[in-house]
Amino acid sequence: MIAMTPDGPTAAERFTALLVADDGDPSGAEAELAIAAAGGRPLRRLTWADASGPLEEQAGHPVLMLEAGGVDAETLERVLPRLDAYAAGARLPVVAVCNREAIDLFAATLVSARTELLCEPETSDRLAALAVVTLPLPERMFERVHEDDGRRLRRLNDEVARIADVLARLAARDEPRDPSLETVAERRQSFGLMPMGGGAGEDDDAPAVAAGEVRRAIRARRLREQFFGKHLLEDPGWDMLLDLFAAELERGRVSVSSLCIAAAVAPTTALRWIGKMTDAGLLDREADPFDRRRAYMVLTPRASEGMRGYFAAVRRAGLAAG
Repeated sequence: MIAMTPDGPTAAERFTALLVADDGDPSGAEAELAIAAAGGRPLRRLTWADASGPLEEQAGHPVLMLEAGGVDAETLERVLPRLDAYAAGARLPVVAVCNREAIDLFAATLVSARTELLCEPETSDRLAALAVVTLPLPERMFERVHEDDGRRLRRLNDEVARIADVLARLAARDEPRDPSLETVAERRQSFGLMPMGGGAGEDDDAPAVAAGEVRRAIRARRLREQFFGKHLLEDPGWDMLLDLFAAELERGRVSVSSLCIAAAVAPTTALRWIGKMTDAGLLDREADPFDRRRAYMVLTPRASEGMRGYFAAVRRAGLAAG
């Protein structure tokens, strides 16, 4: 364990952070840079081996930041549940960074509240996630009614403006993304659907909308990229709704990593959209009963009803879904 100056944030700091990153891992330095840029300070730095042992309670309610880009799967399977339980017990916000191969494990394991999951992010992505988890919760912002609300809101507005300025400067100096990321949506055309199985009589209650109809809409959306290029017409939320609706009609399941591919954007962007749509009540996460390292995403009943209504309305109007 490496100690880093006194516990708790000072008057000039917004938060402290408990960082888990192996020695020599360059992502640890990226995390420290993001913490400092967001107005925080690393309180402790642990290696993943340290984190497999007893975890001490930290003063000041720090952010728990996990950098696991190069950590092996066996270590993650052993340590992640401990870290999630620790964060839940201490009510710590979490920012977790993983690689593509570990998305499903992280999504299935980190279930404590206020968790931001990033996949192969840039420094600006880390900074944005830290800004999200360190903003005061509404009930904390207004629990003392005799405070000057106007002054508090001005202070919060100034802080948001400062973070936006840092994000803009980081984005301006970021190097172009790896061109290999441009083909992420085409690596698995099936989007990883896993048949759930079925028996006789399934056709008796055939849905009004056919899965093939939804898949054709998805293919049409991908076809646009051949003429206008990628990232110009991105709409990850709708792409994910279409993919999950097709899976529902096919009696299939979609893992978190497969849904990121279906979104046709960078993994961190897709994960952010999954969180946003889950909070909006459109998506739900289901644990795999046979493999605790995997979680599946499904439409909520409200979202499923909305998709059926949309396709029925499009069909009645003689329009093409897309």
